[in-house]
Amino acid sequence: MVQPKTGAEDIRWHLTDLYPDTGALQADLDLAEKAAEDFSTAYLGRIEALDAASLAAALATLESLLDTAGRAHTYAYLNWSTATLDAERGALLQRVRESYTRITRSVLFFELEWVHIDEARAEALMVSPALHRYRHYLERERLYRDHVLSEPEEKVLVERDVTGRSAWVRYFTETMGGLRFTLDGASLTQQHILAKLHESDRDLRQRAALAFTEGLKARSHTLAFVFNTLLADKATSDRLRAYPHWIRSRNLANEISDDMADALVEAVTQRYDLVARYYALKGRLLGHSPLQDYDRYAPLPEADTFYHWEEAKALVLESYSSFHPRMGQVAERFFAGQWIDAPVVAGKQGGAYSHGAVPSAHPYVLLNYTGKARDVQTLAHELGHGVHQYLSRDHGVLQARTPLTTAETASIFGELVVFKELLRRESDPRTQLALLVSRVDDTIATVFRQVALNRFEDRIHTARRESGELSADQFAALWMETQAAMFQGSVALGDHYRHWWSYIPHFLHTPGYVYAYAFGELLVLSLHALYEADPAGFPSRYLDLLAAGGSDWPHVLVGRLGIDLQDKAFWQQGLRAIEALIVRAEALHDACSRAR
Repeated sequence: MVQPKTGAEDIRWHLTDLYPDTGALQADLDLAEKAAEDFSTAYLGRIEALDAASLAAALATLESLLDTAGRAHTYAYLNWSTATLDAERGALLQRVRESYTRITRSVLFFELEWVHIDEARAEALMVSPALHRYRHYLERERLYRDHVLSEPEEKVLVERDVTGRSAWVRYFTETMGGLRFTLDGASLTQQHILAKLHESDRDLRQRAALAFTEGLKARSHTLAFVFNTLLADKATSDRLRAYPHWIRSRNLANEISDDMADALVEAVTQRYDLVARYYALKGRLLGHSPLQDYDRYAPLPEADTFYHWEEAKALVLESYSSFHPRMGQVAERFFAGQWIDAPVVAGKQGGAYSHGAVPSAHPYVLLNYTGKARDVQTLAHELGHGVHQYLSRDHGVLQARTPLTTAETASIFGELVVFKELLRRESDPRTQLALLVSRVDDTIATVFRQVALNRFEDRIHTARRESGELSADQFAALWMETQAAMFQGSVALGDHYRHWWSYIPHFLHTPGYVYAYAFGELLVLSLHALYEADPAGFPSRYLDLLAAGGSDWPHVLVGRLGIDLQDKAFWQQGLRAIEALIVRAEALHDACSRAR
């Protein structure tokens, strides 16, 4: 099976902005290790005694050495991501990770000493003008006061991670990167086989789903073992750190309360009826009732469009620029500067991401571009991340990055901006309906599917802690139970679908991650409603939000735009917006039916 040329075959990133060669990388690592040792010599045991100016000087030194170490780690990771089966690149990544671990171990004392400073003194320091640049980092670190261990214990955990959790995650990534799926006599990567689920040919979608399943089944024992090992690893870490449940550490990292996370999950699961309503509509549109699992992402005929790379690039840049010129200018730099790696190649990491790198450098975007409409949306999504990461660099290593909950804001907003531009260009109701269906497909996947994944994740963490190691069949049973609950009978899940829990990387790379997608989508729908109400003033205020990075609590930053994240009823605004999209699609369907 010959894959069509996308125009992205030669779109490869250049990592020379980070290092001209690995010799320069090693020199930076040596410099960072020495700086970390010097930092320890200068400040170990002294943090509590520092005044505001001295603490600010210490933080500036820490920030500088972390930026240097992070630059080396970024290069090694990106270099490996595009060729995960290359032994030399894997060895470099491991060497850099071991060096990074030594650096982390040397400076670990700082955070441990800081969190144990008396509350009144810590508060007095944090309000000092001298520490304004680092205020939120300092208050955020104190969230972990009840969960840090002694310095020797923390050092052991840091050392263990290199050959423990990180090694298992790398093994999973390399295993999935090396898997090939046989379809109609051709050997396909994961990215190519999953792209077939978006084809208009139903028989092809079914064959692709079954071929994908066969590939996963062949690795079921290995993948179940990796999952079990990492579930057990997290359970041990949570127990040692006195986290009361598996998701607490993620909620803290996301800078939201357990109640806020629970309110989001509850609000979404209570509206699973929207999923059933939508897939009933899509079943009517496609002429299949009920839909099969491999029908979910099938395009309507008018949306089955192939997008050449240059078309996708132009569409995203024009959409970004029309929203705000600065947004388009930053996005253009990713293309002009060769900060994007786009083609599907053997051994390359699947999926897509934008790596923020370090503030002294710039972000990089990885894609697996196949020319589908969803790939255009993925480009818009990852460039949204990239613009966000680029604009927030001025806050430095310690405060540039946002928690996952608001990290998805710019990416999902970027998708929505491109979708609105596509819809604006179309006057044919049938094409508008096809575009709208594609958008609702993505919204259902981002909100409801991610929360259903969260429900699966909750079940497997709980079961692993209560009952011990899980078999592949037990994983499959929990998977089918939690996913079927979302569809409410509107989609028939074939027996082959039982194995599809095993390929999702977020469960392993970042436990608890997935609900952040739903958080981000519902937040963006509310933000876009504000934009439509005040199109003149909103774009600049939105870019200010992105530029703020992680310099304050999410509810404070978003609150500047008029949204109250601490109101539990907030989630209903986004859910009503999704319902409105479905109602609009139903109305367009009725209008198109009458016009026939």
